[in-house]
Amino acid sequence: MVEANFSGKLSGQTLLMSGGSRGIGLAIAVRAAREGANIVFMAKTDTADPRLPGTVHTAAAQIEAAGGRVLPIVGDIRDDSSVTAAVEKAAEHFGGVDIVVNNASAISLDGFGALSLKRYDLMSEINARGTFSLISAALPHLLESRSPRVLSLSPPLNLDPSWFGAHAPYTVSKYAMTMLTLGVAEQFREQGVLANCLWPATLIDTAAVRNVVAGAGRIAGARRPDIMADAALIVLSGGTEETTGQCYLDEEVVRATGVDDLSVYLAEGVQEDQLEPDLFLGRAGD
Repeated sequence: MVEANFSGKLSGQTLLMSGGSRGIGLAIAVRAAREGANIVFMAKTDTADPRLPGTVHTAAAQIEAAGGRVLPIVGDIRDDSSVTAAVEKAAEHFGGVDIVVNNASAISLDGFGALSLKRYDLMSEINARGTFSLISAALPHLLESRSPRVLSLSPPLNLDPSWFGAHAPYTVSKYAMTMLTLGVAEQFREQGVLANCLWPATLIDTAAVRNVVAGAGRIAGARRPDIMADAALIVLSGGTEETTGQCYLDEEVVRATGVDDLSVYLAEGVQEDQLEPDLFLGRAGD
């Protein structure tokens, strides 16, 4: 796992995240807290859901246990006033916003004829609109930061038609996150805003993926969220050659630091030869 090279690189910087009460978002928040970052995250899970363990409060406790300073906020990324209030609370509490992580996401792999308009709207509003909303609200503070960064957990733009045939609505919503992030990178390149995307090379064992991909069962070919947390730390700490407008895969980022053995990231009971590629890599169905 990645340790010494990035120790303390985020010290004193304020990271604002959408979601983060569980899964990959929480792993990134805990990892950044260990490196000295102030963590502000806005999530709507105020009380426990048996399908999705973890709340804003349990996540805050884990971040604090990692040594971080944390400001948990109960709010909905779809609500403009909640987003604006979260940004202002972050800036007031910690003196600014240096990093925005677009982590909140909704997933359904249904296509035409199966997906309801309500579910389509949910994915569009959380994935695409939520990314635009959080970046827009935080932008004035980012432009005042000495090291402004945006990281979106969204995939490389693979235009193989199979991904549209498989689940066009979800594909569009996730690609929109990527395009918006690349747009920020280009629009504010001269102002020094570094905006990148990060995506898992393999399935990641989270409650959300278990419910959708594995039907509430164990994911046979997955890694733990820790690999995404380490990769996010590397990208946010400037440990990548290309620093803006890039779409990174977690394992490539980690390997680039000299780590060859990724077995430490395997989910319980999983072997390397069982790993399954994540969505949007290669061709759907392969």
